[in-house]
Amino acid sequence: MLLLGTLALASCSAAEKPRIAIAGLAIESSTFSPATTDEAAFKASTGQAILDTYPFFSGAASLRDRAVWLGTVQGHALPGGAVTREAYESLMRKTLDGLRAQLPLDGLFFDIHGAMSVVGLEDPEGDMIARIREVVGPTTLISTSMDLHGNVSWRLAAESDLITCYRMAPHEDEMVSKQRAAENLLARLESGKGRPAYKAYVAVPVLLPGEKTSTRIEPAKSIYAAIPEITTRPGIIDAAIWIGYAWADEPRNHAAVMVTGDDEAAVKTAAEGLAASFWAARTNFEFVAPTLPYEDAMARALKSDKHPFFLSDMGDNPTAGGAGDVTWTLTRILERPEFQRADGPSLIYASLPGPELVAQAVKAGVGGTVAGTAGAAVDDRYAPPVRIAGTVTAIQNGDKDAVTEVVIKTGSVSVIVTAKRKPYHYEADFTRLGLAPRKADIVVVKIGYLQPELYDMQADWVMALTPGGVDQDLERLPYKRITRPMYPLDKDMPDPDLSVKWVPASDRFQ
Repeated sequence: MLLLGTLALASCSAAEKPRIAIAGLAIESSTFSPATTDEAAFKASTGQAILDTYPFFSGAASLRDRAVWLGTVQGHALPGGAVTREAYESLMRKTLDGLRAQLPLDGLFFDIHGAMSVVGLEDPEGDMIARIREVVGPTTLISTSMDLHGNVSWRLAAESDLITCYRMAPHEDEMVSKQRAAENLLARLESGKGRPAYKAYVAVPVLLPGEKTSTRIEPAKSIYAAIPEITTRPGIIDAAIWIGYAWADEPRNHAAVMVTGDDEAAVKTAAEGLAASFWAARTNFEFVAPTLPYEDAMARALKSDKHPFFLSDMGDNPTAGGAGDVTWTLTRILERPEFQRADGPSLIYASLPGPELVAQAVKAGVGGTVAGTAGAAVDDRYAPPVRIAGTVTAIQNGDKDAVTEVVIKTGSVSVIVTAKRKPYHYEADFTRLGLAPRKADIVVVKIGYLQPELYDMQADWVMALTPGGVDQDLERLPYKRITRPMYPLDKDMPDPDLSVKWVPASDRFQ
């Protein structure tokens, strides 16, 4: 039996407070990657450990004292390939057992990403919430929090009573959005209003990568900036726009708008207005940075007098669902004569998994030399394992993702090799390995748009169109199951019907 935790303050009797469980599984899963994701990748938490991840449950005037919060099961995996059916079923068994142990429940805070794919299963989040609903019953209010790069299927929309998503990409408002989902749930329970009278849904036939829809730039900046005002209108609880997830080939993968509230006309007007603005802007979405084929991107980086110059190796971005071990880009870097000299342009490459090479480096120690291969253990479609020979300059143990990290200097290139794949988003990820990214000529990261710390660090940057499981050139991907027509795959498609579809209440959904 899972160990489950509760939180309640003695100043208010537990009987007066709603009982609210927290559960959810989160991952982005590329169906264009050969990788699969196992149960261990979710690092599932239970009980008090779940509540400890939310800052809005701590400190004065927190949400902690307004309910009895019950941690069940929550797991968040690095993006990757489809989840194995065995992993999904095991995690679901634990989740459902945890919920049964906490019945009865007034509410459920359903904290997910929304872009999970499971081998042999259609619409995993829809399946997840339907099975949860069977356990918690029709009267429990479910408030769903999602990433704006998730997908909203009809079943997920129907089984959710309240639903919202992030309004920023990069996701600087992640915790703000989760808090909004929890507060919306509390407000409906405390007021006795219960589930909203209306849930409006509009499917928008647009499928774009996050790197083209960053809220740092137009048109996404203005489209999302309109949402806060909408939520202040009488009769509206919340409004949300999902970009969707571009690297899974499933019918639910597309943009969507949902608005919830108690005033039919206000909800309809808001939903159709947001959908129309998104559709009207479809041809204006552009990559958040200059985007070039790899050779052109590297040529620009070498010619630039702005340092550090960041180059995003986008096609294998592990935080979008890439396997993280495609060697195509690093192979080309190491082949260039400029980088084969110790006094060549300094370049940091982050990163490539290679557990055998890491073990060799650990044995050699800092200052020792190694020669071996790394990468392409999972995704070898574009290049074989890459040979790396050089001097070990750093060894670090204990990272939650990489486990063990080493830096191997070969020519003027410092390659970060990891026991397990890891995204590099923060300056400390580099400096604790003895690297100085601010002083490097070029920094290459397996990423799409730069995360805030890296963005603030760069003197210039470019995103390279490289191959992998999250190839940014969507027209190169072999879609077979998404709903067509779909922009931009079908550029001349007619204007779609963007009128509201009313989602049935969760207690009326069949």
